[in-house]
Amino acid sequence: MKVTETKLAGCFIIAPSKFEDSRGYFFESFNEAKFQEAIGANTHFVQDNQSFSRRGVLRGLHAQAGEHAQAKLVRVLQGEVLDVAVDVRPGSETFGQHVAIQLSDRNMLQLYIPRGFLHGFVVLSKTAEFFYKCDNYYHKASEAGIRFDDPALRIDWLLPSADIIISEKDNELPLFSEVYTDKA
Repeated sequence: MKVTETKLAGCFIIAPSKFEDSRGYFFESFNEAKFQEAIGANTHFVQDNQSFSRRGVLRGLHAQAGEHAQAKLVRVLQGEVLDVAVDVRPGSETFGQHVAIQLSDRNMLQLYIPRGFLHGFVVLSKTAEFFYKCDNYYHKASEAGIRFDDPALRIDWLLPSADIIISEKDNELPLFSEVYTDKA
C-alpha cells in the first residue's frame, strides 16, 4: 500500500498493492493495522455505505456536524468519479481549500477524509458504484452541507453544469460564506 498526503493535512490518497496474474487480480482493500500505521491516526470505522449512480449525478457537498462528525475512507467499486474534499476545520492553514481526485475501478485509489471536511463526488462514467467507510454513525439531525457550485470554492467538477444531476435537497444547501464565516 502506498499512502500520499494531499495538500490538505490529514487527507490521504491510498493506492493498494495489487497482485495480478492470468486469473485476474487480488488486493487488500482494507487492513486496519496497516491503515492506522500509514496515516498515523486512530480511526476506527463503524459504518459502511454504498451508492449507485449514473453519469452526471453529483452527491454533495456533505458532512456530519459536531459530535457526529465523520472521517471517511472512500473508493469506487465500479466506474469513475471525481471525489472532492473541502477543509472546513476551524483554524486550519488550508481552511476553505479542496482536493479533487479521480477514483475508479481501474486505478483502485482510495481517499481518506478526516473529520472536519465536506465531501462530495460526481459520476464521470456511465454508472458508478461508490463505497465508503465511516468512523461515526449517521445522525440525521447533524447533517450539514454547502452548495456544490459555490463560486468561492471554484471546484471544477469536470462536467458541464448542464450535465450535472443534483437532488432538490442538495440544490437548496447554503453557500460557503453563509455557514463558514472565518478561519477562527
